[in-house]
Amino acid sequence: MDTTAIIALGGNALSPKGDAGTIQDQFSHTRKTAEQIMHFVNADYNICVTHGNGPQVGDELLRMDLTHDRVPPLPLGVCVAGTQGTIGYMIQQCMQNALRVEKVDREVVTLVTQVMVHADDPSIENPSKYIGERYDQEKAQELADQFGWSIKEQDPGEWRRVVPSPDPDFVLHGISIRTLVEHGTIVLAAGGGGIPVYNTDDGKMEGLDAVIDKDLTAAKLGRVIRAKEYWIITDIDEVYLNFNTPKQEPIRKMSDAEAKAYMEAGHFQKGSMGPKIRSAIYFLKHHGEKVVITSIANIRHAIKGNAGTTIYKSNQDNE
Repeated sequence: MDTTAIIALGGNALSPKGDAGTIQDQFSHTRKTAEQIMHFVNADYNICVTHGNGPQVGDELLRMDLTHDRVPPLPLGVCVAGTQGTIGYMIQQCMQNALRVEKVDREVVTLVTQVMVHADDPSIENPSKYIGERYDQEKAQELADQFGWSIKEQDPGEWRRVVPSPDPDFVLHGISIRTLVEHGTIVLAAGGGGIPVYNTDDGKMEGLDAVIDKDLTAAKLGRVIRAKEYWIITDIDEVYLNFNTPKQEPIRKMSDAEAKAYMEAGHFQKGSMGPKIRSAIYFLKHHGEKVVITSIANIRHAIKGNAGTTIYKSNQDNE
């Protein structure tokens, strides 16, 4: 195995929008996802998998909103850690079963991953990432007063909690992750962007109630494990210019320079494709060779170069 890939699964891999989100549903989606990841195994890749956790963390926050008068609520960072474990369990089990079907002898492990952020990241003083349930202003203010939340109006009459969304500085446990991956272990790491921590003035690590940019974390983890390829698995088959307009146009290939120009021209929305393109540019700048953005269903075709959007270095042959 001479090709290492970092594979970033979006939230739709486990709990698509509009789905009920029961644990049975999540296992069903995870089994289908594991079957698709087997295409990388059969193509002889070394693999590290990251994943989103938005729906699962949202459920945890709602449980705490509903039961805070009986059970002490948990910090957001602890919720991220918990979902890394539960989602890791689901993916581990489904991947191990898929490997057994194919009679492939490889182990799958989950590493609960902390990610260092800067204590002076500007987002900490200006939280803007919406999380949790939507409330009317009165209820949102009541909860904010009780738990020290910051809140903002997201849509008219709908208020939500907001938290910082700092960039990752570096992924902890990177050497351990890389060692496992290089020896053929399938590693699940940095789920949900990682558990945010920062260094205090006395040199100790402390948790932070925040949501790290998971796409940039995946790209940075790919750099740590010396991945050649970065796969972003999302809910669209490929990237588009003028997305969701009458002028929508698919992009099959583009250079990192073209991707940057398109992003600066406003083609990629801040809350969806924008962070993915930004992370792709970072990955290619730091020794990565190829980024592919596609859907779960198209993984097999994309590995063969017949689907998805491929982003390559500007000085790399486009053919």
